[in-house]
Amino acid sequence: MYLEERRQTIVDLIQDEGRVSVSNLSDRFGVSEVTIRADLKALADQGHLLRTHGGAIPIGYGLQELSLTRRRQQRIAEKARIASAAAAFVGDGEAVFLDSSSTALAIVDHIKQRRDLTVITNSLVVAQEMLGLPNVSVVMPGGTLHHDTASLIDAGGLALLERYHIARGFFGAHGLTLEDGLTDVSEPEANLKRPLVQMCYEVIAVLDDTKWGRAGVASFAWVRDIDRVITTGDAPETLVSAVRARNVDVVLV
Repeated sequence: MYLEERRQTIVDLIQDEGRVSVSNLSDRFGVSEVTIRADLKALADQGHLLRTHGGAIPIGYGLQELSLTRRRQQRIAEKARIASAAAAFVGDGEAVFLDSSSTALAIVDHIKQRRDLTVITNSLVVAQEMLGLPNVSVVMPGGTLHHDTASLIDAGGLALLERYHIARGFFGAHGLTLEDGLTDVSEPEANLKRPLVQMCYEVIAVLDDTKWGRAGVASFAWVRDIDRVITTGDAPETLVSAVRARNVDVVLV
């Protein structure tokens, strides 16, 4: 197969499958991973695709994923089960982090009755949900408003949080893979989450079964950084077993 034919086939595969990986393309075409990376770079430079860690996704795919309004309307029952299970790990008198994901937002209703709770969040919606609760203190790092996710994103605003002992952080994600860990489709969001992961004594990923095996634009936590994953029962058994083998507690709900 000629170079241009191979690259056109890659573009077609991305449109059909929604995502391709370097390793799979290398096997498929019988060429080196270095060659595939060069193909993906060339196609990205031409505006045909968006590079990710270990592969590529269609142009515009990440933008469709960003809207909080759209995400809140998807997989509602599954997010409710995850949120209920996640809330069981939140105790009175703790400081916890909730990111701007729709799954983390679903946790809010389950922890409003906790006493002396400190909620650290970059989500304007999470903060709004906590208004009027005298038993809950809300702390927000500074940053630039990201309209689609209704969140503040600027890693430079995290200095305020250094005074807090964050017992656990709840992080949604575009996807989870062994190679890329937890990823986001927004690089600025990933840049904010990356240092927050290191600030939390316990890192808990909250994501449904559709997120397993997917990778977004930027990684913000490697598998070794994750303490627990709370997910739905249809998560792929092979990947769940592989993650558990890396000393991560996987809770199926």
